[in-house]
Amino acid sequence: MPLNGERPTSTSTVASEDKNSDTESSERCDSLTWSSDVDCSRQSFTSDSSSKHNSPSCSPPKTLTLDEVMASARDLSNLSLAHEIVVNRNFHLEPPDLPQNSLEKRVKEMVRKAFWDCLETELNDDPSEYDYAIKLLEEIRDILLSFLNPGANRLRTQIMEVLDMDLIRQQADNNAVDIQGLLSYIINTMGKFCAPVRDDEIKKLKENSGDLVTLFKEIFRVLDLMKMDMVNFTIQSLRPELQRQSVEYERAKFQSILERTPSALDHTTEWIKSSIEEATRVMPPADKSSDSGQSGKPLPGPTLVLNTAYIRLLTWDESKGPLPETVMTDEVRLQEMQRSLQLYQAGASVLLIVYSSIGGAVSGLPALVERLKKMTAVLLEGMHNFNLTEALGNVSAQICCEVNKSLAERNFPALPAELQETLKGQICDITQENNPIRTLVEGRVQQYFRVVLASTNSHRTPPPVPPGLGLIQPELMGLGVSFVNLVNFNKKVYGPFYVSILKNLLFIDMQAPTPQNGIIQGPPSSPLESK
Repeated sequence: MPLNGERPTSTSTVASEDKNSDTESSERCDSLTWSSDVDCSRQSFTSDSSSKHNSPSCSPPKTLTLDEVMASARDLSNLSLAHEIVVNRNFHLEPPDLPQNSLEKRVKEMVRKAFWDCLETELNDDPSEYDYAIKLLEEIRDILLSFLNPGANRLRTQIMEVLDMDLIRQQADNNAVDIQGLLSYIINTMGKFCAPVRDDEIKKLKENSGDLVTLFKEIFRVLDLMKMDMVNFTIQSLRPELQRQSVEYERAKFQSILERTPSALDHTTEWIKSSIEEATRVMPPADKSSDSGQSGKPLPGPTLVLNTAYIRLLTWDESKGPLPETVMTDEVRLQEMQRSLQLYQAGASVLLIVYSSIGGAVSGLPALVERLKKMTAVLLEGMHNFNLTEALGNVSAQICCEVNKSLAERNFPALPAELQETLKGQICDITQENNPIRTLVEGRVQQYFRVVLASTNSHRTPPPVPPGLGLIQPELMGLGVSFVNLVNFNKKVYGPFYVSILKNLLFIDMQAPTPQNGIIQGPPSSPLESK
């Protein structure tokens, strides 16, 4: 702990995001790969023993009490907080910043103003009253003691002796208390405890020559900052231990939620069920036609189903239903990935149209292409918040302007007006869902992410992007690494729950099928027969 005379490093500021954080996270996740869970749980697919993790399909209806609801809410809050600390290296807490005109902010300001007015009135009385001041000193003493290590007995004893409330009350009764001296001691003690980033604040407190009320206000303001620093330092200290225990901790927390709320996997079950249907549709024809002598319908293997399910998260439409419960802790990250992917896809579509329409004007000019790429990304940033067709019209106009400028610099004529209008129309048309360029780009992006999830070391060496996506290769590979890290960790935590759901959806009332090339064929002779 950064106390008891030791000077901590700054904990109130957040380190800039490490470019290698995804790789480091992936190495951690690599040690926690899902393979062990799958290997250990393969028997649960084909054996009569059931998983200890509940499945909503076999959970009886249950009426929840208020205590159970509150306990589940606490578990979910703890689960979300622990997950955020583990996966987000830059996670930190900040002082609450209420909206300027909110009712809560106005009420707090009114209550605080009333308190400080009462304190000022007491201190200005003749003789002075110290009831409110003594209460503040006692609160400050408790805050200072909370900063101490358990073994800091000398400093604890010193603080208790100087801020002895019984003695201070006796001095106040005799009008002999030195409030200014006590505040000076408090400020000096705060200087021993604070992080270096707060040194300037402590210096301002020492130079404060205003009235006692103002000094009290400033002391509490700085103490609030120091408490936040302490919380963030504690988070940093706990992160390595949480990373070691994160999988077991998160799984246990979710299991406790599931035991109280059997419906806590309903959306996850629907997600996997619809993914089975989609995985069946995208299965290679060779796999569908193989072993055609069997009467059973071929089913996708669990790995294919889960990979298909995860890829669907990149295009998830929350207006059609909430996210699965098992990925709610990554909701914000998934939304950011969705927005980034849509931006990259739009940029790739625009640049493909430029190449197909006026390729000769930009070929062999990587600097121009990079400039067009950056300009397109800037103009489409936040594309969810404005009219995309209008934005694409602006993009096409800027592209024509840049290309004409480049042509003029090389003593070539400008693009014909008809070609510019055609280019603008083609670019604006990518807003249509059945646009061939858009369909091509989105299809190849989906293909790339399937390869990323199927690869065993894609978090270290991302696979090359398909043809046509070379213009966004760095961005797409970076997004792929982040996505596979998220998926690997999620599989490790929630793998047993997915096993139970898949077993019920794929194998209930069926005999154990034989996987062939990731495809599970036909019903055998006894339900869930062990191999």
